[in-house]
Amino acid sequence: MKILILGANGFIGSNLSEAILEKTNHSIYAIDMAQDKIKDCLGNDRFHFIEGDITVEKKWILERIKECDVALPLVAIATPMTYVQNPLKVFELDFEANLEIIRLCAEHKKRIIFPSTSEVYGMCTDDEFDEEESHLVTGPIHKERWIYSTSKQLLDRVIYAYGKHNDLNYTLFRPFNWYGPKLDNILNPKPGGSRVLTQFIGNILRGEDITLVDGGEQKRCFMYIDDGIDALLKIIENKNDCAVRRIFNIGNPVENISIRTLAELLIDLIKTYPQYAAAASKTKLVDVDANTYYGSGYQDVKLRVPSIARAAKYLGWAPKVNMKDGLKSTLDFYLS
Repeated sequence: MKILILGANGFIGSNLSEAILEKTNHSIYAIDMAQDKIKDCLGNDRFHFIEGDITVEKKWILERIKECDVALPLVAIATPMTYVQNPLKVFELDFEANLEIIRLCAEHKKRIIFPSTSEVYGMCTDDEFDEEESHLVTGPIHKERWIYSTSKQLLDRVIYAYGKHNDLNYTLFRPFNWYGPKLDNILNPKPGGSRVLTQFIGNILRGEDITLVDGGEQKRCFMYIDDGIDALLKIIENKNDCAVRRIFNIGNPVENISIRTLAELLIDLIKTYPQYAAAASKTKLVDVDANTYYGSGYQDVKLRVPSIARAAKYLGWAPKVNMKDGLKSTLDFYLS
């Protein structure tokens, strides 16, 4: 099988590329604007990489879509601070650039595995979010935070329509707070410049206090990247067409913890690394109002829990890594 990965140097793309090369015989054709996270893949004969921008290298992408069996467009901006500060940039990349890829896959009858997001559920009030039944609820237009969610949701609907009316072979997967090695650059000092876990690690290592938006009372279901990659490998394999025209939540509903608890766990774990123990001991948790931290365009939800019954039924998949082990593996990667 020939697999096209757009955004191969990202968090999911880099981990997925390594797993495909290690666990399968598939070949990968890949593009991204950097290659620091995929250096272990570059020497592999089955990994064909160019460094470039998907909005520029359109001819290369067209030829690869024609050549490959399945495409995974993993390029997206996924940091909440950017949703508020530069919503048009989010729309242009996350929606417009990916819409072109979707149309090419539909035109050339190529399978697409598309990353939706847990954020499409927005402020849904269900205890668990169901892929086929839960309502997708977002806030008013002036809450620009939702431009990411609604961009992804509309692409979900476009892909579904292509599947129903133009026979597009697709799978949508919705990651719920995946974390692990290669997530973000922990040295990025910009507040909100990376996702929450790497932001907190960087705060601790730099001797900074950890800022908890609205007290960090929001809960999220965190899942270790290896479990997510395991699900993606099953989706790619698509045994007995188990993933055809389906949507899957890929998350760990058991590991449902508050952002404050995450910060406390990280401080305690980093104290076990002798060279960083002193910095961790000095770290304080400081509460801040969301409007002060993000601006008036931000809005959040208290709870986001996935139902993973469909992934269990059709993929035979379930998460295996508990939070403590996952965080330890992540810290070993960043701190060793």
